[in-house]
Amino acid sequence: MRATIKSIAKDLDLSHMTVSRALSGHPNVKTATRKIILEHARKLGYVRNSAANAMRGGPTAIVGLLLPNIINEFYARFANTLALLCADQGYDLVIHLTNDEAEREYQSLVRLHSLQAATVIMVPTPVAHPDTARFHDHMRLIEFIRTRPETKAVGRLLIEDAPSIATAVESLAKAGRMRIAFIGADESMSSGRGRVTAYRAALGKFSLPPDPALIRTGAPGFAMGRREMNTLLDRSAPPDGVICGGFEISNGALDACLRRDVDLPGSLSFVGFGNPSAYQWIAGGISTIDLSADDIAERAMTLLVDGTAIGEISSPTRFLIRKST
Repeated sequence: MRATIKSIAKDLDLSHMTVSRALSGHPNVKTATRKIILEHARKLGYVRNSAANAMRGGPTAIVGLLLPNIINEFYARFANTLALLCADQGYDLVIHLTNDEAEREYQSLVRLHSLQAATVIMVPTPVAHPDTARFHDHMRLIEFIRTRPETKAVGRLLIEDAPSIATAVESLAKAGRMRIAFIGADESMSSGRGRVTAYRAALGKFSLPPDPALIRTGAPGFAMGRREMNTLLDRSAPPDGVICGGFEISNGALDACLRRDVDLPGSLSFVGFGNPSAYQWIAGGISTIDLSADDIAERAMTLLVDGTAIGEISSPTRFLIRKST
């Protein structure tokens, strides 16, 4: 026989409301009583019925996560940590991949809405589907890494990378590098726009002449990073330093350098983005703009648990110096 809130309440001679509150994590239940209820529910194999709860007008324990991909090591680590944290808090994480396509994002939101997902953490696609706005009043949307003006997000989880980009430029400039290039996401994306703006501002601070040809942007990805790095290396006056503004962009740019046996840091100082485990071994160590996926996942949980509109939370980065610079 399937265990229910009513059967647990009858077994323990408690009210239906007390059992319901204990199982849903409501704070107005004594610790000792909650422990007894949870132990008995576990013994009986009680499983919360999210669909029935939603029909009664209550929130479900389903959380959506929309990512461009999980090939990106940072996204994969973030999703893994967030899934474990959600499980600890009684949430079910449902992951959808958008490939940065508006239609895929829209269809993912449709499916999550049908599952009664209460909250969705999403890396917004560069352009929104025209019908995406219909979900603004049905789910709590939390933007992750990027922002999009038309998204009515209740919260934003952003990366504070501008100071680290400025520090990277400063480090290269003090090492005598005069032609510092930047490879990053297209400026139509808020994250791409912010990173290239930080790069330009840092060049100005050190009176380094801006060269539009040294700024290479586009749809972020491994292939884009490799292509743009090759374009820079093929110049008659190639850069003597490069800063990457994206995870897979960085891997692609580094791949181009290694395939062409570029002397790091002799002829080129290289600054990556993110901190894959291999970076500590390649070329004696790849300098990079480091950020913690685990830290950001923990901050995401504060947005999920809070349940109200809380504005923005920023996660810091640091410029990690190794031999490539």
